Amino acid sequence: MTQLIKYIFHFYFDGFRNMTVGKRLWVIVIIKLFIIFFIFKLFFFHDFLQTHFTTNQQRSNYVIEQLTNPKN
Repeated sequence: MTQLIKYIFHFYFDGFRNMTVGKRLWVIVIIKLFIIFFIFKLFFFHDFLQTHFTTNQQRSNYVIEQLTNPKN
């Protein structure tokens, strides 16, 4: 079992080490993920429950109400 894990690890390690264009693509993917998860969160997705309710009980009641009451 450990031999298989070593083989798989070396297969991917050698593959990533010998990449030329792939390295640039991975850098682009990582930059996009950073922008999506960190920058957008800071500027566009504010913590609604934290700013509108003071206690956990109020927050939980609001969430339950939104989940159980269908909009007409």
